[in-house]
Amino acid sequence: MSQLFSPCPIGKLRLPNRIVIAPMCQYSAEAGVATDWHVMHYGNLSHSGAGLLIIEATAVEPEGRISPADLGLWSEATEAGLKRVVTAVRRYSNMPVAIQLAHAGRKASNQVPWVGGGQVPAAEGGWPTVAPSALPFQPQETPPLTLDAAGLQRVIDAFVGAARRAASIGIDAIEIHAAHGYLLHQFLSPLSNQRDDEYGGALENRLRFPLAVFAAVRAAVPEMAVGIRISATDWVEGGWDLAQSIVFARALQHQGCDFIHVSSGGLSPQQQIVPGPNYQVPFATAIRRETGLPTMAVGLITEAEQAEAIIAEGQADFVALARGILFDPRWPWHAAAKLGAQVDVPPQFWRSLPHGAGKLFGEMKSGAR
Repeated sequence: MSQLFSPCPIGKLRLPNRIVIAPMCQYSAEAGVATDWHVMHYGNLSHSGAGLLIIEATAVEPEGRISPADLGLWSEATEAGLKRVVTAVRRYSNMPVAIQLAHAGRKASNQVPWVGGGQVPAAEGGWPTVAPSALPFQPQETPPLTLDAAGLQRVIDAFVGAARRAASIGIDAIEIHAAHGYLLHQFLSPLSNQRDDEYGGALENRLRFPLAVFAAVRAAVPEMAVGIRISATDWVEGGWDLAQSIVFARALQHQGCDFIHVSSGGLSPQQQIVPGPNYQVPFATAIRRETGLPTMAVGLITEAEQAEAIIAEGQADFVALARGILFDPRWPWHAAAKLGAQVDVPPQFWRSLPHGAGKLFGEMKSGAR
């Protein structure tokens, strides 16, 4: 029996298999509000056969958007836009749905990638960014504003408000974004956090604000599965690393964290990464071994047999696919066919079953062919 296609819980949520669709920014919202693109995109992915669909990084306040086209969840309008997406997905799919709540910090106010990225000037609709310290991501960028006590509380309240809105529209789980150089990662790393108060300096202090955000969200939605995404290392000497990530993971475990989604990098332009198949999986393995937390592994996982081995060998509890599932939205179908497993597929697709694929779609009703 395929271990990749075996069920597994996260918190009180039971996933039918170990394939997770990782959050992938679409840069297609209007003033934070989801559009028809999101209905089409997530509707398509909801028929992929994966065990969990995580909606892209969703800003908890307007200033936390990576770009002006980022999805948001801070108002009645943004809540209504996402509710329309979730309602459409729920009508035709049983797939569990999570959402990644995020704040970009100093990496906010950027152009969308396909027009070149880069910080948007105030004269062109950009906005002041915030961070733990007044250190820009790129030397030529306008330095961010240092968050004071009121600003820190505002961010916590924004995460809590977004979490409650997510619960109200029927989302199953929340992933807090503390990876890829965004605000919570900026507090964790000594490269971006040079504060001299209780939120900077020693590791215990740098953990304090991300842990406060997690605790507040956990308390606000006690019935939901709540996890976190981290970058296990900055890939820069003297920066955030795996040893510190393990300390952070243990602290999260004590706060009731249901899963940890382990990626890396994104904090510094100085990062030195040599990507290859499974190159980030050892980080998830180490955190799983040291804490026992359910982990999601990422990093050039492209083949069914490769994903099966990660699960079967206990390297991680889940594999998360991003670019690969954008390229092949039916990746779990094809993986199930290779591994002799089954996927949940709407009846409208039953006639697509190739000859010789056996019971890939389970027990179909008579006449489905």
